Amino acid sequence: MTRLLATTATAVLLATGTAVPAAVPAGALPAGTAAQVAAAPTVPCPRAPAPKVSRPPRPSPPPAVPEERVVGGDALATAGLVVPPGAPAPPKITATSWLVADLDTGQVLGGCGPHEYGTPASVQKLLLAATMLPRLDPKQVVTVTAEDMDIEPGSSAVGLVEGGRYTVETVWLGLLLNSGNEAANLLARLGGGADGAAGGVRAMNEYAHRLGALQTHAVTPSGLDGPGQFTSAYDLALIARVCFADPTFRRYALTERAQIPAQPALRTKGFQIQNENQLIYRYPGALGGKTGFTDLARHTYVGAAERDGRRLVATLLGAEPRPLRGWEQGAALLDWGFSLPRSASVGRLVEPDELSASPTVEPTPLPAPAGNRPAAASGPAGDGWPSYWSVGAVVAAAAVLLLAGLLWARRSARRRRP
Repeated sequence: MTRLLATTATAVLLATGTAVPAAVPAGALPAGTAAQVAAAPTVPCPRAPAPKVSRPPRPSPPPAVPEERVVGGDALATAGLVVPPGAPAPPKITATSWLVADLDTGQVLGGCGPHEYGTPASVQKLLLAATMLPRLDPKQVVTVTAEDMDIEPGSSAVGLVEGGRYTVETVWLGLLLNSGNEAANLLARLGGGADGAAGGVRAMNEYAHRLGALQTHAVTPSGLDGPGQFTSAYDLALIARVCFADPTFRRYALTERAQIPAQPALRTKGFQIQNENQLIYRYPGALGGKTGFTDLARHTYVGAAERDGRRLVATLLGAEPRPLRGWEQGAALLDWGFSLPRSASVGRLVEPDELSASPTVEPTPLPAPAGNRPAAASGPAGDGWPSYWSVGAVVAAAAVLLLAGLLWARRSARRRRP
C-alpha cells in the first residue's frame, strides 16, 4: 500500500508546530518527523456535554492498522483533534469522531479522530448508493420480494409492500428521503447478481476498498447493525465525495418530497414521503446528505453544502441529539469549514484506486465476464489465470500432426519405390 504522508504546507503537528511539506514522497521527510507524528500527544476534541443514555455496549473495533490510520496524511493518525495552524476552534459537538473536507479539491480541513472506528447506521446507505447507482436503470420496474421485507421490526421503512411494483428511481427516493431499509435490501439484491443481497453487500465492500475506505466493512446494505460492521469519519468523506460527484445522486439528495404509487392489485393506496434531512430546508447552499441512527451507533450524519463556489462535506459518528441534533452538528462543522481559508488543510482525500496502484508494476487486467471470455483464456477453474491445460493440448495436437505427417511421407516413399 502506498503510504500517504501529510500533503499540504498547512498540515501540522499540533504538539510541535512542525509543518509537513506538500506532496512529500515516502521516505523523504526530515529525519525524526514521522516519529514526531507518532509521538505527538493527543489534543482533546472540543465536546459538548451530552445527556447520559441507556444503550447497548459498543462492539470492540478491529485492531488498529497503522498503514490505514495514515491514509490521507500522517497528521490524520490521531484519536484527537487535528486542525490547521491558526484555525479558530471548531464547534463543541457530541460526536465521537468527525471530519470536514472539500468535495472538489479533496483537502481535509480538520477532524476529530478521523480514522477512529465507528458504527455507521443509515449513513451506510451512501456506500450502497455509490456502488449501485451506476449499475441500475432508474426506469426499470421491480417487484418487492419477501426477502426485501426482512428488516428489523420497528426499524426505518419507506412503506413498500411485498409484491408491489415500483421503478428503481422510486426505490432510490425511498432509500435516500426516508431511509427505507426494505429499499436498501431491494437495491442490494438487484445489484448483487445471482447472489442477491449478499452479492450486493460484497460489491459494497469491494467498492469501499477501491475508494481507499479501508476501515469500512459493511455487513448489511441498510446500515442496520451487524457484527463486524464499521466505518470511520474519513471513509465516509471518501464515499460522500463519490456520491456528490453523481448528478443523479445530487438530484435525489435535494428532492424534498416524492410520491410512492398505489398498488391496485394489492389494494394499497399511494402516499407522499418527505426528505428527513433538515439541512436541505434550513441551511443556505445545502446539497443534501444522509441521516442515521441505531441504539448502538447513536446518531450519525453526512451533510454537504456550497458557498461561494466551494463545496464542503461534514461527516460525524456517535453523536447524541442534545443539545444539537445530528444535522445541526453537521451544519456547525460546515460553518467552521467555510470560515477557513481555501488553502487550509491537514491532509487529503485519496483518489479511487490510488492505494492499490503500483508505480513500478502494471496492474493485472481483471478477467472478462465468463460469457465474453475466449475459451483459450480460461484456466481449469475459470479464474482468469493462463490455461496450462489448453497450452498442453495444443502442443500435444501439434505432435500428433507431426507424427502423422512423417508416417504419411514414409508410406508415400514406399509406394514410389520400384
